[in-house]
Amino acid sequence: MEGHRGPGILIDIDGVLTVSWEPLPGAVEAMTALREAGRPLALVTNNTSRTRASIAARLAGLGFPVGTDDILTAPAATAAYLRTHHPDARCLLLTTGDVRGDLDGVRLVEDDPGGEAPDVIVLGGAGEAFTYAALNRVFRYLDRGARLVAMHRNLYWRTAGGLDLDTGAFLLGLERAAGVEAVVTGKPSAAFFGAALEHLGVEPAQAVMIGDDVESDVLAAQRAGITGVLVRTGKYRPEAVRAADGTPHHVVDSFADLPALLDGL
Repeated sequence: MEGHRGPGILIDIDGVLTVSWEPLPGAVEAMTALREAGRPLALVTNNTSRTRASIAARLAGLGFPVGTDDILTAPAATAAYLRTHHPDARCLLLTTGDVRGDLDGVRLVEDDPGGEAPDVIVLGGAGEAFTYAALNRVFRYLDRGARLVAMHRNLYWRTAGGLDLDTGAFLLGLERAAGVEAVVTGKPSAAFFGAALEHLGVEPAQAVMIGDDVESDVLAAQRAGITGVLVRTGKYRPEAVRAADGTPHHVVDSFADLPALLDGL
């Protein structure tokens, strides 16, 4: 890979830099080293509970040298997709956390069983908002013809207490029950990686993606022509790697190992 400042680096957050918003050992130091080396980087996340500004502020408070412009989120990608493909559509958002600040230009409506039905169902991050009643209403809207857009397909994610179910587990059921297929706007969407590369101003062959999800982070990036690096932190599970439809280009113990790996590429 050639580039005037080395490869552009795409970095997942949850499970790579932090777990439950606690920095992983050596992550802050590694990020600082990348900055000091002038490496172009972007943090690409399927986090759907915080806005870009909120994520940047939280990471900066932990010591990571990042700002809002360094953060690319699935909600922001979703907004871009909806503005282009469903302008002025009535969009019902089901998510845990508040990311409305990243959904500028999207016409969000409240769930009103007695009112006009939404045109598009938008699924964000799973959590307390994903009750049976809410999911059943979403199913009924889909059965009546609403489109389905999901910010990601992640099946689970790592917290301090262990693995928690994520949106993908519910999305599979909704698709099967309603006979529809969701448009996914975050990782592993090729469009999401394309937007990240455009943000950095690099070609796929000049980029590296580092993540803890072998499918959505690493192999999806590799299918887009990006060098993939899997870390053995976060949601990393050896059995998931063995069952994966492909092999990561590189596997390292943690993000702390990335500067040394890049020096050898």
